[in-house]
Amino acid sequence: MNHRELHRTAHVGWLRAAVLGANDGLISTSSLVVGVAAAEPSRASVLLAALAGMVAGSLSMAAGEYVSVSSQKDTESADLARERAELATEPEAERAELAGIYVQRGLTPQLAAQVASQLMAHDALGAHARDELGIQELTRARPIQAALASAAAFGLGALLPVLLAWLVPPHLLGPVLGVASVVLLGVLGGVAAGMGGAPLGRGALRVMFWGALAMGCSALVGRLFGARP
Repeated sequence: MNHRELHRTAHVGWLRAAVLGANDGLISTSSLVVGVAAAEPSRASVLLAALAGMVAGSLSMAAGEYVSVSSQKDTESADLARERAELATEPEAERAELAGIYVQRGLTPQLAAQVASQLMAHDALGAHARDELGIQELTRARPIQAALASAAAFGLGALLPVLLAWLVPPHLLGPVLGVASVVLLGVLGGVAAGMGGAPLGRGALRVMFWGALAMGCSALVGRLFGARP
């Protein structure tokens, strides 16, 4: 009988980027819109600020994630290249090093040497990448995937404040957007916590608190420094 296990780590890379992007898109764009709306401008000005925030934020998230994950990928590639060269020039030393890792994990020296020899005969670089360097295929750095996930998630999170800026009258936009954003942040926080195996309530409340704080501070800035006719 086939036994298939599903582990959260298989999706940790894109999940982290997607959750971060959606939360950031919702919090930052909602805060921007609330702050601008507090200055009592026209609806067109508020909508323009919302659209500009969504586009700029999406591209910023994509660029930042791409650069960050590319740096991680470069480090992984350099480590793999070094390991490949060592395997070519000092295979016995690398075999002993791999066996020593298995001894530290609880195998007897004899069994550790057998396991190291068999794994290296099958895929020497893969064995050292996994057990010596901690690099696994499921968690390898993928810059383009991470960048696209961040940009799409940010845009999706920013969609709510953009739509409300378009539909809701400016004098009602602050309270309506604030409540709607905090509720959606709670949903996103709970979903992210559930997928990561953490308590739902704690994850939801944490995101709701910081989102409400960000929007409150932005509204205060807009109220204090906004232009008056």
